[in-house]
Amino acid sequence: MTEDQQQTNNEKDMNLVGHLSELRNRLIITAVFFIAFFIVGFIFVEDIYSFFRNDIDFELTVISPTEIIWIYFSMAGLVAIIGTIPVLSYEIWAFIKPGLTPYERKASLSYIPALFLLFIGGLVFGYIVFVKLIMPFLLSLNDGMFNVMFTVDRYFKFLLRVTVPFALLFELPLITMFLTTLGVLTPDFLSKNRKYAYFILIVIGVLITPPDFVLQLVVAIPLIILYEISIYMSRIVYRKKQRKNEAYMQENNIS
Repeated sequence: MTEDQQQTNNEKDMNLVGHLSELRNRLIITAVFFIAFFIVGFIFVEDIYSFFRNDIDFELTVISPTEIIWIYFSMAGLVAIIGTIPVLSYEIWAFIKPGLTPYERKASLSYIPALFLLFIGGLVFGYIVFVKLIMPFLLSLNDGMFNVMFTVDRYFKFLLRVTVPFALLFELPLITMFLTTLGVLTPDFLSKNRKYAYFILIVIGVLITPPDFVLQLVVAIPLIILYEISIYMSRIVYRKKQRKNEAYMQENNIS
């Protein structure tokens, strides 16, 4: 190995160590914010629990001390996840920023607040579907046959199972816009694979709702609309990126 090759390898190793060190620091910052939001959520668990409790007209029962602990940790964890999303998004953006063009940096930075708002919107939508559609449907099956009693553990696990997937799926338009900005996705690719996406979204809708066709349809339709919105937003980003590239090529006389 020549001296120049050894020097090049050393520089690559130093760059790799530098990137790993930066990644570690950004993960530490994110973890600190997560812990801080977790503590805040832990302090206000009673208020959060009361908010959810006010929307139901049946009793929630605790059958073991571990369920009380689970409620505290799950509610505080939900607050921590929601609060940490903007921080994690920014840290990821800051980490990949050196590899982005000025246009990609500006465009992707604007996605961070939208990422947070869409996550909240998905949680709200999932919660409305859960409270207004899923729970009334399940309770209607009882028809006076049983004494209705839900444990805190089972109720909130079921609630999170429905709402969290909606929160994640509501990020779909923004993710497609971001990946289109980076050139990973194109509107044509999304359109050509529409039928596969529909199938996946319908399966998700079936998994998070009871076995009732109307409910599954109510859930699947918004998810399909979200995918169509994703295609539309991807087209906007793609065309804007093309215009930027054309303007750059004309400005620099690149054929």
